[in-house]
Amino acid sequence: MALDRLKQTAAIVSGDTGPPYPLDPLTEAEIETAVAIIRKEHNGLFFNTVTLWEPRKAEMMAWLQDPKGTPRPHRVADVVAVGRGSKVYDGIVDLTEGKIVSWQLTEGVQPLITMEDLQIVESIVRKDPKVIEQCGIIGIPPEDMDKVYCDPWTIGYDERFGSNVRLQQALMYYRPHIDDSQYSYPLDFCPIFNADTQEIIHIDIPPVRRPVNKAPPSNYHTAAIEAEGGYRTDLKPINITQPEGVSFKMDGRIISWQNWKLHIGFNYREGLVLSNITFNDKGNERPTFWRLSLAEMVVPYGNPEHPHQRKHAFDLGEYGGGYMTNSLSVGCDCKGAIHYMDASFVNRAGQATTIKNAICIHEEDAGILFKHTDFRDNSCTVTRARKLIISHIFTAANYEYCVYWIFHQDGTIQLEIKLTGILNTYAMNPDEDTNGWGTQVYPGVNAHNHQHLFCLRIDPNIDGPENTVYQVDATRSDAPVGSDENKYGNAFYAKKTRFENPVQAQSDYNAATSRTWDICNENKLHPYSGKPVSYKLVSREVPELMPKEGGLVWKRAGFARHAVHVTKYDDDQIHPAGRHVPQTSGEPSQGLPAWIAANPTANIANTDIVLWHTFGLTHFPAPEDFPVMPAEPMSLLLRPRHFFLRNPCLDVPPSYCSVPSGVEQGGALVDKISRLAFREGS
Repeated sequence: MALDRLKQTAAIVSGDTGPPYPLDPLTEAEIETAVAIIRKEHNGLFFNTVTLWEPRKAEMMAWLQDPKGTPRPHRVADVVAVGRGSKVYDGIVDLTEGKIVSWQLTEGVQPLITMEDLQIVESIVRKDPKVIEQCGIIGIPPEDMDKVYCDPWTIGYDERFGSNVRLQQALMYYRPHIDDSQYSYPLDFCPIFNADTQEIIHIDIPPVRRPVNKAPPSNYHTAAIEAEGGYRTDLKPINITQPEGVSFKMDGRIISWQNWKLHIGFNYREGLVLSNITFNDKGNERPTFWRLSLAEMVVPYGNPEHPHQRKHAFDLGEYGGGYMTNSLSVGCDCKGAIHYMDASFVNRAGQATTIKNAICIHEEDAGILFKHTDFRDNSCTVTRARKLIISHIFTAANYEYCVYWIFHQDGTIQLEIKLTGILNTYAMNPDEDTNGWGTQVYPGVNAHNHQHLFCLRIDPNIDGPENTVYQVDATRSDAPVGSDENKYGNAFYAKKTRFENPVQAQSDYNAATSRTWDICNENKLHPYSGKPVSYKLVSREVPELMPKEGGLVWKRAGFARHAVHVTKYDDDQIHPAGRHVPQTSGEPSQGLPAWIAANPTANIANTDIVLWHTFGLTHFPAPEDFPVMPAEPMSLLLRPRHFFLRNPCLDVPPSYCSVPSGVEQGGALVDKISRLAFREGS
């Protein structure tokens, strides 16, 4: 019956009557089938996660090599459920066979907090007598409790409560008017919510009280802007059209564009997952990366005063980048011809729900791809680039994270993340000293220093799965000035350090040496350079983890201790802060530190590996970031090096091309748009 139900809904995803592609996210029918299978044997559960348990890599690769002669990977669900008493269950359900493969009670952990979990807290807070009392103390009367709001966060970790009870902390705010931004009116106390009993069990109260802010509202909605003089009137429309349609093709969730081909997956936690990424090199479909995803992130805040030490959000591991994804049907950041994809998840009751237009796919002009002008005769070739963007946006309480996977015509893959939304704020008294831990961004509003640190999981497949990572540093020659080897002192070279084991591979960014990391296939050498085919990780926005070694965040966010870690591939090592992140103490540290400690001498050279890269920014807030923050971008590149025989995008049609012989003859190749610029007709 389970298999029949899969076949009935497969056409929605794959476009045919067969089962979904093995890497496709679970359909609504598959999610509800998994729930039904579990309920036959286990009752009284709330569902936290029902997601695709991805086929094992070796199994999937074998099937891709011989889909007719190799058994098709089963459709399997990875399930997390919560029972009474904060009991957590982990399960694997084989949907193809319609049976539970494994089911276990997992002690001492708490799974992520879902959007439904978060939405419960505000109604409880408003009715709690102790919360009402605290509101009265700082100036909010009982009749105004409908104007009291909270951003529920996982508690992080608090030694007073441990990990066995499922808790949230409520960051409190006030809205004088329904349209006001609550972040202008932060409150100074923090209730603790028991998700199992659905009650407030404690309130953290500061020793120095801070009455509710009396400043006028600082808003960014239309009425507020109109009241301050209105919007700018000197902007002319920019229209982006593709009258002949898009240049990419979709086959289910497999996209083909400009020699690129890849599968677009999506899950509750990582959001976008890109798999089996290949580049067609003049008829040779060459593998580049097996799987790319944003695997984790942490946002540590820099105020050491209790209870602010708990403010360090693991937005993916504690809430889920997929669960928090926006529907882009209204207000999408994309312009032009857009292809959307939906995302389906489970709700608390075990029903499937869908976020419409969770993924946006579109093309954009990307400026100059390459150009050269010969000064002798003004002959010129200029070719404009375009890029393919696969994106989603998720809202983590106050912040928005815009995630863009960008594919370029020259074989480069770019990850760009834009940060916008609203600063996390805290109350402050007039003329209060922030002690350097924060900034008064508006009267009565203290925005604490913080970092945004993202962990990128790179599963390389550079012309095959046997890969090696080298650290590359621009290094001056050791030979002294005046020597035969370096007479004028100008010699420098790329110093390469081969990573042999996970401990040695723990490395940090060094701007002084323009440090990059090469991911190579040492078994294949470029015929001209004699160097291994490779992709280079170029990432320059790589701050150190500011919380100190041995501290709470340092223990919990072990993946952020170094810019790069490299581990031997393991199907089960997906989440670098551990499978269940909320309320972990960091003793012992979960995820990457535990995996490395378990096998510190594992060979990571010329084998199947994963590179983990932590990057991001350190944010010292300023008034320009308030009441809503202009988008701040950060970016990194995966660039082909010694991978192609020569420039792989020479066959992209130029916008303008003339050669010396053509100039002499008065001829040139010019595209339609450029002819308009040269006034050569329309």
